[in-house]
Amino acid sequence: MAAGRSGSSVALALLVLAASAASLLPAASSLSVTSPYVRPAPRPDAVSLLQDDDDDGQTPQQVHISMVGPDKMRVTWITDDDAPAIVEYGTASGQYPLSATGSTTTYSYVLYKSGNIHDAVIGPLKPNTTYYYRCSSNPKREFSFRTPPATLPFKFVIVGDFGQTGWTESTLKHIAAADYDMLLLPGDLSYADFIQPRWDSYGRLVEPLASARPWMVTEGNHEIEKLPLVEHKPFKAYNARWRMPYDAGASPSGDNLYYSFDVAGGAVHVVMLGSYTDYATGSAQHRWLRRDLAAVDRGRTAFVVALVHAPWYNSNRAHQGEGDAMRDAMEALLYGARVDAVFAGHVHAYERFARVYAGKEDPCGPVYVTIGDGGNREGLADKYIDPQPAISAFREASFGHGRLEVVNTTHALWTWHRNDDDEAVVADQVWITSLAASPACHRSKNKM
Repeated sequence: MAAGRSGSSVALALLVLAASAASLLPAASSLSVTSPYVRPAPRPDAVSLLQDDDDDGQTPQQVHISMVGPDKMRVTWITDDDAPAIVEYGTASGQYPLSATGSTTTYSYVLYKSGNIHDAVIGPLKPNTTYYYRCSSNPKREFSFRTPPATLPFKFVIVGDFGQTGWTESTLKHIAAADYDMLLLPGDLSYADFIQPRWDSYGRLVEPLASARPWMVTEGNHEIEKLPLVEHKPFKAYNARWRMPYDAGASPSGDNLYYSFDVAGGAVHVVMLGSYTDYATGSAQHRWLRRDLAAVDRGRTAFVVALVHAPWYNSNRAHQGEGDAMRDAMEALLYGARVDAVFAGHVHAYERFARVYAGKEDPCGPVYVTIGDGGNREGLADKYIDPQPAISAFREASFGHGRLEVVNTTHALWTWHRNDDDEAVVADQVWITSLAASPACHRSKNKM
């Protein structure tokens, strides 16, 4: 495994040289492209709400993992009946010399009552290592995951607005064929929309991938699920099922709806923001974001990326302006910290912007990307504002997913893969240079 990573590093080094040469060409952001591609109609739901026939109530299901600090993993799973919240694990299949015991919760929503939701934090774990594990001491199902590397390169998959349609299945298939270390999801997971068994079917649908690589998520509008007079508390199912490390790390947020974490030994800092909890100046989220970004040492952290559900820049007619208030409240904080890229969902299409600040192209601003095209059941947002704004570099209404490969401390490769007739087609690609490596941006930041 180490040899394979070393070989790929050589190839990536050659790509970086090519990227450096390409930087001598006119800036790609000066060319605005609206793809003429026409996407077929959305497919029907991919899964049944019914549970597997062979589930005896004790069999773990809906297993997924998420990172907790640099060397621990949270394992979350559900059983219909009572079962111990224990995870047994080791580095050889069928051998589990280590174990950790966690906690069990449930929630009720109108007439629905969830199964037993268990989670346990395991570790410390070795980086870039495959671990085998089983949940609740149940011998029926063995799972495995690979821990992320502790150094660069580091490979993210980024995809939003998943849902559970035939296009979702296609996207999951393409992701499964990739070699990656972590999946980032900027909101709208299951599209349960108040029908709670859809959370269960979604958990079963994504389990093969979500149990094998850490999934780090933030909430979207479809996670709110607040019902007047009946369900007063928003995000009940989301918070119960998808617990993130908001109380871990150097900058705990105290709220599952927004948090941050580091990967690759601190070379990359990831900020997960909440579009649907208070973000105004003076709010808890705003105060936390200021503290979090101020604590980032760009001499040590090469890349800072942020995820948010409602995009701050959007030339699609769908959801026009819905991220503006949050942008007004927080954009200056991200710009001052020299955040390198911001990824959003919500709009069911793909769009990449140039480096932007305050509505204008700015070489020291983040690259903004809308990636809300995972496969939702509401269909695609295929109507764009015409003419295409100069800051919009590429846009297309298709389902797909993105990959961000942080190659080294100066370069990251962003690639968008369109789901074209069930084959993943690279439709957009750009090199992103770290703003921490830009002397001009570093100097201008110091003057702020």
